[in-house]
Amino acid sequence: MPAVTAEAVKALVETETSVQLRPRYEGSNINTWIGFKHVNYLVEEAILEHFRGAGLGSRLLFEEYGLGLDLVDLDTRILHAFHQDDVARAAVVPKAADAGLLGFTVVLYVERDGKELKAVTAKAKVALRVDGYLEQAAVPAELARFAVERIGALAEPGEHHGAEVAEAANTALSEGRGTSGADPVLALLLAGSNAFGWKWRIPYPYCHFNERLAMSGYLRQVEEVVDLFLADRGISIKTLLDDRKWIPVVPHSRIRFLDEALMEEDLYTVFTVEEVFKDFTYTARTDFYVVRDGRLVQTATGRITHGYAVFENRRDWSLVTFDDRVVRAFNGEPAAH
Repeated sequence: MPAVTAEAVKALVETETSVQLRPRYEGSNINTWIGFKHVNYLVEEAILEHFRGAGLGSRLLFEEYGLGLDLVDLDTRILHAFHQDDVARAAVVPKAADAGLLGFTVVLYVERDGKELKAVTAKAKVALRVDGYLEQAAVPAELARFAVERIGALAEPGEHHGAEVAEAANTALSEGRGTSGADPVLALLLAGSNAFGWKWRIPYPYCHFNERLAMSGYLRQVEEVVDLFLADRGISIKTLLDDRKWIPVVPHSRIRFLDEALMEEDLYTVFTVEEVFKDFTYTARTDFYVVRDGRLVQTATGRITHGYAVFENRRDWSLVTFDDRVVRAFNGEPAAH
């Protein structure tokens, strides 16, 4: 077993690193622009590379020491869009974080017209989660202060956490594995709010380290619930794309873990519109729950800011102001006649 040195840990928590990355082709859904989920994947990859550079890559941490590397808080602002074939220069700076967590800031730069622009700024926190699925290895003394037995012990859950609920058996494969329809738990979570809810069985491809829903899985979940919310309000992405050549853009997103969500649990995702700002952007809160022993457990929370852009050609776009139809949909009001 390789020894973890004080120098390696010092490099991890004190040394700035830089790496060049390209966004993945999968993240380009409209023309050649890269969506917010894959921008966040670049931030995640930059942090993983920082660990590798210190000699503490995620594979070594897990295989040798039983420590799963989890991004547990990711707060990202997008200042300039990424396109296919762009090369990002990612600068990673270690920062102090909560006890038991490692903190980082990440800045992604992109070149435009011969100049390097700051395209993305992000703040992240990382947990080294002690593996409980297999026999535990000895955690090196140099890493013990960062090892946590469970993710989320330091976080404050929301108002529904701990509420007694009775689940409905409506996420069987024969039922489509998910629902946004009549469901007693969704009814409780959505009552009296301008929100959309979705119950969904957590699948294997969204998880890592044998059982836990990963940050990348939550990012995919946010993307899915926005798509379902817009369709439910009568302004689906395809509808506005066909009618107006409008596309959603995301200048800001955040996800923060409060607990752990596990493979094949039913995840309740609640998307609540909080504010429509000057008919230009809207912000929404995303809350995630599972049910354990008849009670709700909030596993994550976050926010996302959305706007719309109209594309003028296959390369250029500009932001647009919401019209009455779109504002009414965001506010949960019936369409004007």
